[in-house]
Amino acid sequence: MNDSNLNIAQPTPLSQPQAITTPSMDIRDKVLPSRALPVVDLGPFLQGQANTLEPLAKKWRDICENLGFLCVINHGLSPLLIDQMEQATRAFHALPDSEKLDLHVTEHQRGYIPSRATMLKHSTYEKHTKLDTVECLVIATDYPIDHPELLAGKQFYSRNRWPANLPEFQHVVENYMRTVEELGKKLLPVWARALELPENFFEPYFEEPYSYFRIAKYPKTDFVADQEFGLGAHADTGFMTFLPPALEQGLQVLDEHGQWFWPQVPDGALIVNIGQFLSRWTNGRFRATPHRVLPPRQNDRYSFACFINTSLDSEASCLPTCTSGENPPLYPTQSYWSYFQWYMKNTYSHYGNQ
Repeated sequence: MNDSNLNIAQPTPLSQPQAITTPSMDIRDKVLPSRALPVVDLGPFLQGQANTLEPLAKKWRDICENLGFLCVINHGLSPLLIDQMEQATRAFHALPDSEKLDLHVTEHQRGYIPSRATMLKHSTYEKHTKLDTVECLVIATDYPIDHPELLAGKQFYSRNRWPANLPEFQHVVENYMRTVEELGKKLLPVWARALELPENFFEPYFEEPYSYFRIAKYPKTDFVADQEFGLGAHADTGFMTFLPPALEQGLQVLDEHGQWFWPQVPDGALIVNIGQFLSRWTNGRFRATPHRVLPPRQNDRYSFACFINTSLDSEASCLPTCTSGENPPLYPTQSYWSYFQWYMKNTYSHYGNQ
């Protein structure tokens, strides 16, 4: 189908929670509740134990229909692997600015984005008036040099560029991304059964997954004014996101009742959340949860979120288990390529200014 003719619906607005602040108040001093994220143990399922899929899928469904944010334990990512990625993240951001800027972000959304270069333009969750403090390197699926879409120059089908003076960096990043992508694929039956679909339903959509990786630094900041963020309130774009908790506090989550809170995550767990492409696929049944990051006060904050998505050309039509006569489809059939392009263009101020 011709993506350019789509009537693309924007993300569903949520009620805006009211923050009570004074002009001289550091926004980090606003008192917010802490809340433990739901914990899901993947161990028995990943070990292949019998009769574990359906109970796991039921728990998954209950969380995704409500909060939409969870954490998983016994997920198979070793502490060593996560520590190696932490050290690689710090090593990249310790490079001179000139070397990082040599990798400046391209139209394919790969490369380095400096601090205070982006601002969310259309967030329905809260008003943004200041540039985000985060800086990050974006790495994505490396397509073969003879891939037809890459040869045709189609956006997002591209190759990564790597820092010249970090010889081990590429290996660490690719190893980490590959491991997380493998975990995401192992969980496809869980997503399917959580939606009362055949357990192999999503497999054809992930034959050539498009994954991307934000290797981020949030510089410490003495004072944070109202409507200033490390990364403003947003919901992720794709199917599923995996994120080890950062060593410095900063992440806040908006619950299903419109309350921001600090998430509590057990040691060794991975945060998992839903992207808007999956939420639209489910007709809004599964919640793409808004979240934001405040700049740290004492130490720089490092994080590395890995986004595991369908193939770029996969088209999503409202799932049969998520619609009825009383609940018609809310969104048109749409490819992930089309949705991702629309989202980037309409969300980030840096997009189109590479």
